Amino acid sequence: MDIKMPILANRYYRMIMRFQEWKRSGMCFHLRVLQMTSEDKNSYEGFVDKRDIPTCRCIFYDFEYYRVIEGRLKENTENRLVLDVGRGKEYEFSLFRSPHG
Repeated sequence: MDIKMPILANRYYRMIMRFQEWKRSGMCFHLRVLQMTSEDKNSYEGFVDKRDIPTCRCIFYDFEYYRVIEGRLKENTENRLVLDVGRGKEYEFSLFRSPHG
């Protein structure tokens, strides 16, 4: 799995959480994206359709506490990363750029 967006330690990222028509914007930091192992994927067998089994895990801090989400990459570009976590919910991450420079 090759993530095209630069993911650097101690960098802030803009985060958008979507669920159907609802949307919440925020920020996060300490973002990490890891490819799930075969063992991780095996724990989903029998519970979800094979095409819905997550392929990666995102770990980040969103100013409340660390979050761990698992899902499938929906978009993977140099400017943003979109993770589909199923049932109409997705997380979008993009580089945070200060409006002052």
